[in-house]
Amino acid sequence: MKNPKLQMLNNTCRDETTCSCCATDMFTDKPPFWKRRKLITGGAAGLLMAAGLIINTIPDLDIAAQILYVLVVAVAGKDILLKAGRSALKRRLDMNCLMSLASVGAFFIGHGEEGAAVIFLFFVAEGLEEYAGDKAKQSIHQLLSMAPETARVKKGAGETELHTHEVHIGDIIVIRPGEKVPLDGNVVAGHSFVNEAPITGESVPAEKTEGDKVYAGTLNEEGYLEVMVTKKADGTVLSRIVQLVGEAERKKSKTEKFIDKFARIYTPAVIGTAFAAFLIPTFILGLPWDEWLYRSLVLLVISCPCALAISTPVAMVSALSSAARHGVLIKGATYIEELSKIKAFAFDKTGTLTRGRLEVTDIIGLNGNSPESVLAIAASLESRSAHPIAKAILKKAAEQGTSLQEISTFKSIKGKGLRADINGTVYYAGAKNLLDEISVKSPDELLRLEAEGKTSILISTEDMALGIIALGDRMREHAPVTITDLKKLNIRTEMLTGDNKEVAAALAKETGVDEYYAGLLPEDKVKVVEKLAARFGSVAMVGDGVNDAPSLAAANVGIAMGTAGADVAIETADIALMHDDLSRIDYLIHLSKKTMLVVKQNVTASIIIKGSLTLLALMGFINLWVAVAVGDMGLSLAVILNAIRLTRVKA
Repeated sequence: MKNPKLQMLNNTCRDETTCSCCATDMFTDKPPFWKRRKLITGGAAGLLMAAGLIINTIPDLDIAAQILYVLVVAVAGKDILLKAGRSALKRRLDMNCLMSLASVGAFFIGHGEEGAAVIFLFFVAEGLEEYAGDKAKQSIHQLLSMAPETARVKKGAGETELHTHEVHIGDIIVIRPGEKVPLDGNVVAGHSFVNEAPITGESVPAEKTEGDKVYAGTLNEEGYLEVMVTKKADGTVLSRIVQLVGEAERKKSKTEKFIDKFARIYTPAVIGTAFAAFLIPTFILGLPWDEWLYRSLVLLVISCPCALAISTPVAMVSALSSAARHGVLIKGATYIEELSKIKAFAFDKTGTLTRGRLEVTDIIGLNGNSPESVLAIAASLESRSAHPIAKAILKKAAEQGTSLQEISTFKSIKGKGLRADINGTVYYAGAKNLLDEISVKSPDELLRLEAEGKTSILISTEDMALGIIALGDRMREHAPVTITDLKKLNIRTEMLTGDNKEVAAALAKETGVDEYYAGLLPEDKVKVVEKLAARFGSVAMVGDGVNDAPSLAAANVGIAMGTAGADVAIETADIALMHDDLSRIDYLIHLSKKTMLVVKQNVTASIIIKGSLTLLALMGFINLWVAVAVGDMGLSLAVILNAIRLTRVKA
């Protein structure tokens, strides 16, 4: 059964761990590492440890050295011992219990220096884990800090600087060159280029003119902009990203859940094994009790599941952070794991493989007419229409600087086209059936354009055809490369569309998808996705996040395209691409596979190294120092460093 979708948070602060407008545990500014309590405590414990080891070399000062070792445990181990006590009372033994038992046991048999070392090095290992976790989340924290805390709001003829939480929807804010956008909104005046990399991951600045959207945290590079605010401070795209990534980091994958369950069973089993390693040789075989007690203590330290417990979470957090920095919002670790298993991709056509808007692709002059004159007549007729085709033709005319001609009479012929009088001549613009009605022969070029899946508008007089304007929904730039790369990974690619077969066939050939389905209703797309899942086991659906919501929900992983500002897409999909860039799909597959590889490396290394050290411990070849430095702290650090590499995976 598919995991339920994340629900968007209300503006009211209900949970301090997820609210972006409060001082949260996850995203608040922390003091520099060198000022943190753990580092100060660790420094003091380290000095006491060093003093104890030095004094221990003087035979007459052994008691003073033991006192210093006890102080090391008191300073560095206070929290560890308290946690161990709480765990023991709850009868849920954890790694704090293992270390506490090992330390107390070492003091009991006269190895105070090793008992202190166990606690001190375990304290250092925990500090390193905390620091690594902070580093992995730092990119998300940096995202949140990118939005300015104040905004300049237009008030009458002047400006007032207000905190962003005091700015209301509908207020006009001013953004000058070099300033960051404080809140989401629509441009009402001005022209500029805005760097949207923090939101979309796209490094090329986006041009912004009147009517365009801008997002909090992005950088206004050149011009002056006036923006009408559309979202309050805690409802911006940036704050939603931070909220959802925070939620995602707490949504565990199947592997993480398994490791958690395993660790809960593993720790009591290790303690039982350590007791057996002491009791059997001592009371049954009659071997020296102090030697086998020491070996069992070493076994306790080596078997501490620290590295195993953090092997998966730190990798997943690193991957989620990396994705967010590259304009990809993944709603949970479970989807990273699921992506690595995907065997088939289903792509919606309109708005996904194509741009989702009609554009003029061909202008053909017939019977001696030039393409320029055909466009001028067509644009003059379409200037009276509000149809999407009219908008595309008028846009093309504006781009080419075409002058519109004066129309004296105008008539819209329902379902067929337009009729108008220009300078005493009657002109028509419409579909093939309009020419059939006025008995004008359809040109042969029309068949070729129809075969290419294009929409054709014929321009004619009452006597003959003057030209053809063909329109199409242009394919996205990276579509063929993305499809090719997926095929190289032996992933099946299929296209789902509500368009007719001719249009679908033309685009399928152009993109290179393995198969296509045309004329589908939303419920038909769901059935196709379900069939693909039954055939291949795991399927991803890529859509625009609005009309594709049912099929996105039906897939193992739903990926929404171009979701900056689209609430419905972020709510529906499991993964949201914050920019209309299909190449991010290749990045996602690469990231998921690399993440799962790192997880396997970490888990395998933890099991093999700890297993090997366990055998050496039972044979008496290693001491407590080596056990904690290599088997616990060293291995944990290696696992962390391996996982942090994922933050450097590039799109």
